[in-house]
Amino acid sequence: MRVLLSAYDSRGGVEPLVGLAVRLRELGAEVRVCAPPDEEFAKRLAGVGVEMVPTGGFVRDLVTGKTPPAPGGLPRRAAELTAAFYDNVTAAGQGCDALVATGILPAAAGVRAAAETLGVRYVYASYQPVSLPSPHHPPIPRPGRPLPPDVTDHQVLWERDARDAQDVFGEVVNAHRASVGLPPSAALRDHVFTDRPWLAADPTLAPWRQPADLDVVQTGAWVLPDERPLPADLEKFLDAGEAPVYVGFGSIPMPDPGDVARATVEAIRGQGRRVVLSRGWADLALVDDQDDCFVVGEANHQALFRRVAAVVHHGGAGTTTTATWAGAPQVVVPQGGDQPYFASRVTELGIGAAHDGPTPAVASLSAALTTALAPETRARATAVSEAFRTDGAAVASRLLVEPDGV
Repeated sequence: MRVLLSAYDSRGGVEPLVGLAVRLRELGAEVRVCAPPDEEFAKRLAGVGVEMVPTGGFVRDLVTGKTPPAPGGLPRRAAELTAAFYDNVTAAGQGCDALVATGILPAAAGVRAAAETLGVRYVYASYQPVSLPSPHHPPIPRPGRPLPPDVTDHQVLWERDARDAQDVFGEVVNAHRASVGLPPSAALRDHVFTDRPWLAADPTLAPWRQPADLDVVQTGAWVLPDERPLPADLEKFLDAGEAPVYVGFGSIPMPDPGDVARATVEAIRGQGRRVVLSRGWADLALVDDQDDCFVVGEANHQALFRRVAAVVHHGGAGTTTTATWAGAPQVVVPQGGDQPYFASRVTELGIGAAHDGPTPAVASLSAALTTALAPETRARATAVSEAFRTDGAAVASRLLVEPDGV
């Protein structure tokens, strides 16, 4: 059994593939992963002995603006991603029995085309329910295509989303399909998603609601216990006093990172807490030389989040999942995409608070921290963590390997 997994995404989108790959290997499958060539992705996959096929450009450079905008804008970039994933997946997928695509539509379209060329099984997986059409929630706005504020019917909005996807990506994806001898797709989004996509999200944190037109298979989140030790200097800081508050925004390039760091540190100090500040792609840094703050780079979040009083973050699927699994109270400062959804779920579950707006200020963050640091929030976060399903990657791997898999 051979399986190829793919993602064009940030760290939070690649990490679940690590868990799925390891579980597939435990069932005797050979696994490769097509992912962006960023060094941190390659190191993480190499650390668990999984071969990575670098595909597409460096995500970090693209997100942080180090990669200049491509001539032709978004359609040109989409065409490049579709071709890159088609070429690499077709080559690396020779002899494979299944291809799994996650992440953004143009890259997944290349994987879907590769599966058609190779004549093998194809699965699309989402890490959050709001990426999939449903009458129970609106779509995430596509770049340059805001949702009309006067439309509240979710079905109408999803029909518009299908048209938007076709308008933005249809021409370049279909041009590529024609170049490799495949017929065009008049419904690109639905062609890529299929009528039976997988939802790799915990059903307590991010449930799929019925009825819906799609026959979604919710496997649970693809998580893998991370046994890596924390850096010695971080361990020393954690042991030196009361549990600190973690602040990190992952791959989000926060505007004015200096102001963000100052506001978050001041708000946390106002609660009488120490701070662990994650540098991240926003490049957050210390605001002074006081010994109640510590800056960390790459670290085992599973271990770290179990040692902190609360986690302040952007609300990406990966960070929210890890914090929920760790039982850490959360403050979510959503910037866009699926992050407002996860902010709302954290609030609804009573495991933290959604920050009011995308830019943390001392007063607004203090209010959210007051909720997150309350004893009842900690108790609720612990209870939800105990209900968290840790077998999502095992479930998905069995569905791929077993002959009667979905």
